[in-house]
Amino acid sequence: MSSVLRPITADAYRPISSHLAITPPVSVVIPAMNEAENLPYVFKTLPDWIHEVVLVDGNSTDDTVEVARGLWPGVKVVEQQGKGKGDALITGFEACSGDIIVMVDADGSADGNEIVSYVSALVSGADFAKGSRFANGGGTDDMTPIRKLGNWALCTVVNKKFGARYTDLCYGYNAFWRHCLDKIDLDCTGFEIETLINIRVVKAGLKVQEIPSHEYLRIHGASNLRAVRDGLRVLRVILKERSNRRDLRGRSHSRVLSASRGEVS
Repeated sequence: MSSVLRPITADAYRPISSHLAITPPVSVVIPAMNEAENLPYVFKTLPDWIHEVVLVDGNSTDDTVEVARGLWPGVKVVEQQGKGKGDALITGFEACSGDIIVMVDADGSADGNEIVSYVSALVSGADFAKGSRFANGGGTDDMTPIRKLGNWALCTVVNKKFGARYTDLCYGYNAFWRHCLDKIDLDCTGFEIETLINIRVVKAGLKVQEIPSHEYLRIHGASNLRAVRDGLRVLRVILKERSNRRDLRGRSHSRVLSASRGEVS
């Protein structure tokens, strides 16, 4: 990957922990709509070595934008023109200038301190670092039994139909090299964006490493996620991607690194 192999000097590295230093700039994309109360919890866990934060505002009627600017001077605010989480993320990706892009929800459910694990996986050779609540070391405080069952069933279908070995499917905390966007060509607007990314990463033959992640409860407000409605949308994405067999021909399946055993599949 050119992002990793480009010539650099020793003084170009920036330390991000006691055992890791990187040079690629990291962009964090946060889609938000009326999340002013949650943003303080989101921003306080973001590492200070991040290159930029891109906040995609979905026409908030509260102080989301003002709060973000107060918490992170220099935050790049992008006004969303369309609707839906997928549309917001695609808008945010287009606005990023970093070599590495990290997806973080605005509800306070993600711990920004985990970003170092995602970045470490990428600079170590992965193309896509996929958060997993069900890998060894991960967990969730915010999943009902029906959502857990649905996630497991949909994940099983994707693994069987596309040759993946995912332990989690519908989770939005992920990171990847920016060049991956050229290979996965995102084109959906809703919550199913996460599933679409996971499937097209596999179809593109990209190297994936799962990262154990803990999902916390939304701090304020109510989620727009609806288990049955959005589950059906995810299923439609899976069926549509499977029916487009031409994308699978001539491509090797992606290699997924097990987060619990460090194996390549």
